Amino acid sequence: MRAELFEERDISQVAGNAPNDVKAAVADTSMFFARRIDGVTGPIFGEAITKRMIVTEVSIDKKAEEPLKTEGRVVCELTVEEDMVNGGGNIHGGCSAFLVDICSSMCLMALRLATSGEYEGSVSQSLNIVYHSPAGLGERLRIVNTTMTMGARATSARTEIWNTTHHRLVSSGVHIKMKPSPPPKANL
Repeated sequence: MRAELFEERDISQVAGNAPNDVKAAVADTSMFFARRIDGVTGPIFGEAITKRMIVTEVSIDKKAEEPLKTEGRVVCELTVEEDMVNGGGNIHGGCSAFLVDICSSMCLMALRLATSGEYEGSVSQSLNIVYHSPAGLGERLRIVNTTMTMGARATSARTEIWNTTHHRLVSSGVHIKMKPSPPPKANL
């Protein structure tokens, strides 16, 4: 995927110093669900949640700890709705893990697009989540994602999901991704 495919999108409300084409690509949250296998026509897991997510910042900065390295940062906002909660009325742990998965992928995508102009899909290798406090129905979330490493085969990012209604950390996670394995060769 090339960044310039998204240059026409309205990004006027997206803060940060990333190039406009990178902001436009990352702000298009529907792109995570654009590719479907034949026969899948209905909604895909998490699609409705992702469509409600608003990207508020896309930045590319020097790492504070290592100025020779660059990091991507993407911030998203979302309100907890019924399709995100457990029986107790709080965000479900699986939904928090889904948000870490999707949103951390966005900051990895932003950095790759900003540095190379292209982005190839990747798959999850590891997702490590810590749950800190609940977020209830109707409460607002701020999801802060920062890249950690950007290797040739594996990448990693960290995510913090903040409850902005009560000013507390809801969950945090580290996501490691890798290039997908090539399809198997046919045995003739």
